[in-house]
Amino acid sequence: MERIEVNREVLAGKPIIAGTRISVEFVLEMLSSGMSVEEIIKEYPHLKKEDILAAIAFAVKVLKKEEFYRLN
Repeated sequence: MERIEVNREVLAGKPIIAGTRISVEFVLEMLSSGMSVEEIIKEYPHLKKEDILAAIAFAVKVLKKEEFYRLN
């Protein structure tokens, strides 16, 4: 299962953690504010460490322009 999905019906097509309404952008904001992976999981217990790592990896791929996401 892909951990990151894009669906224009959810959050206006922003990349999200699959099965949630939590955007990759929001995960990155939490990390950049100083929250640890453990703190994020405590706040959002339905997330897993792999989801957070997938959000980071997705951002890296987009920034490297190796992978682009498209709206369905």
